[in-house]
Amino acid sequence: MTYCSILAVLQIVAAAHVAHKMTENAPEPQKLAIQVKGLTKSFIGPPVLRSLDLEVPWGKRYVLFGGNGSGKTTLIKSLATLSRPDSGWFQVGGFDRRQGPRLRRSIGVVTHQPLLYADLTGYETLRFYGRMFRVQDIEHRIELVAEQMGVTRHLQARVGTLSHGTQKRLSLARALLHDPPILLLDEPETGLDQEALELLDALLAGSDGTHRTVLMTTHNLERGLSFGDTIAILAEGRIAYQESRDRLDAAEFRDTFTRYLGRAA
Repeated sequence: MTYCSILAVLQIVAAAHVAHKMTENAPEPQKLAIQVKGLTKSFIGPPVLRSLDLEVPWGKRYVLFGGNGSGKTTLIKSLATLSRPDSGWFQVGGFDRRQGPRLRRSIGVVTHQPLLYADLTGYETLRFYGRMFRVQDIEHRIELVAEQMGVTRHLQARVGTLSHGTQKRLSLARALLHDPPILLLDEPETGLDQEALELLDALLAGSDGTHRTVLMTTHNLERGLSFGDTIAILAEGRIAYQESRDRLDAAEFRDTFTRYLGRAA
């Protein structure tokens, strides 16, 4: 793993020092699963995020389009506490950054970094994360998520020997292992075949038939439009466009998409 990957894993390891039961970490009931106010982040040059505001109600799917370098990954990493913003405030699952371990317990995260150990087997990797998050009945959970993501037959293989697509499936299984109520997905379709995409769609519904809360970035127009309850575009560090899917005209949105992203949809 790279230094950045190891650092990200160490940040997640801090979440292991939380209560044994999910109910002990349950956020206070509230309307918004994710709330962001004035989030700003710079690296070198102009800010990547500029006083960004965003709200995602519980049980909703928020799809965020954006071009390369628009800040999609920076936003996901900030909300997952894998990157520290320069200014602004956010809460995820009822917890802000000061409650990082409890916040991380409430989320499943998939980024461009798989956060997997190349020298461990798939099973050893899932067991590591399961123990880190104090998952109860861990053997059953590993069996369940592995089957759901179609990686059961790869569990005894070392992660480094697996294809990119299979590693992506394993990353999704890792994110779902502790059954989080909120998913932060950064272009999760990248590297997945159609079967895996269909498996992912099925898993995004909770056991009671209600949707998990999902904030997903993507560059795939058709998939984003079919998936989201709310459709948004990130441009110049801010939410430049946002509309409910029910009120959105797909043909008009293609023009909007092209206008902001500078390419044909």
